[in-house]
Amino acid sequence: MNSDVCAAPVSLASADSLAHWNKMIRAYLAHGPSTPQHLGAVLDAEPDFAMGHAARGLFSLMMGRAEMWQVAEDARTAAHTARGRGPVSAREQGWIDALDQWLADSPTGAIAALETVLEKHPSDTLSAKASQAIRFILGDAPGMRRSVERVLHTHGPDHPLRGYLMGCHAFALEETGDYAAAERAGLEGLIHAPDDAWGLHAVAHVHDMRAEPDAGIALIEGNTDAWQGSNNFRYHVWWHKALLHLDRGERDVALALYDSQIRAEKTDDYRDIANATSLLMRLELEGVNVRDRWDELGALAENRIDDGCVVFADLHYQLALSGAAKGDAARAMSDRFARDARQTGDMAERVSDPGLSALAGLNAFAEGRYGDAFVQLSDARPRMPTIGGSHAQRDVFERMTIDAGLRAGHFDATEQILMDRLKLRAGHEDRFAATRFAHLSRARAIPAQ
Repeated sequence: MNSDVCAAPVSLASADSLAHWNKMIRAYLAHGPSTPQHLGAVLDAEPDFAMGHAARGLFSLMMGRAEMWQVAEDARTAAHTARGRGPVSAREQGWIDALDQWLADSPTGAIAALETVLEKHPSDTLSAKASQAIRFILGDAPGMRRSVERVLHTHGPDHPLRGYLMGCHAFALEETGDYAAAERAGLEGLIHAPDDAWGLHAVAHVHDMRAEPDAGIALIEGNTDAWQGSNNFRYHVWWHKALLHLDRGERDVALALYDSQIRAEKTDDYRDIANATSLLMRLELEGVNVRDRWDELGALAENRIDDGCVVFADLHYQLALSGAAKGDAARAMSDRFARDARQTGDMAERVSDPGLSALAGLNAFAEGRYGDAFVQLSDARPRMPTIGGSHAQRDVFERMTIDAGLRAGHFDATEQILMDRLKLRAGHEDRFAATRFAHLSRARAIPAQ
């Protein structure tokens, strides 16, 4: 049995197929747009390659779209059929098991299957990246860090994919609050893998969390080779740049980036919708009139009411529905949440808590019921990390909670949330925190005057 660029076994017979598989791995790690093309070439040449079908299924589920569920089911059928026609390695069986688990509504089971692979093949960067990707969807930052750190020792200077694993480590370090170590790991990783958009963006996260907009903007502008050639992930890097400009008070720049880059392609990929809706909401909280930009997003979100794949995605769809004043669609989303919360599985658990409270809070905020919004969003806060995404992405909900509290006059409770947010950022005060602390001071001074 051959080995791939991860020094892990792979049952591909031809050198050409192995070359495409290795290119697929590198493209996947770099968030490259050629990932599906290389995987398709492998499966066209060797349709009995079970791991290739399992990878297609897992990658489809990572897209968080209802229509991709059937694609994943078909991939599972093909993987099991291929396995019956020839021997597979334990690594390949682990990928099939991971797909089976996720399709049984257990992405946590999928992670466990991939971690079993890593126990035997710790140099398998592909499995390490896939494990982190699923943990990211589930909001398991400590798990991301444990997983990467278990296999770091096998990714020494001679490992051809060292830089990409360092990018994964950088992101895990940032999400667990070790900002200095995250910056070091991310920058070192870029030396080994200059096209690692994930690692570059991990360092951008660090600058966001430490309220260093100048450094973050310089990082992104100075490393365009790392991300400009990536798939739609490049829109997410533009989103980070817009946030950094917003932290400098450059609202017009942030809005211009929305029009020229972040929504340059009007996709309904949930990650792109999340970029767009969360930036528009941040701008509105700062008093910017975003005019009719919600309408396009609302129309796309209206078609996603019944997806129910990722709670993080659903909450951003709801932002779009509210922003576009699609009240019937927003109520339909609430009804679907109520139904899903009664089901079983990893996502149903997250719909139940914190999803129901978070969704109710978003609806109340949109309707100007700020007291109710504050209560519901505050109730959701302890488990909001489990919806997935990053601290920076979920911060839009934190900002809405804080502003709801200020508008409803819940000053003491809001101050505590501001302090919690400041602690998460290691004491670094960004423009949002500074303006809200100032708002608190003014509001408290009014009775005395």
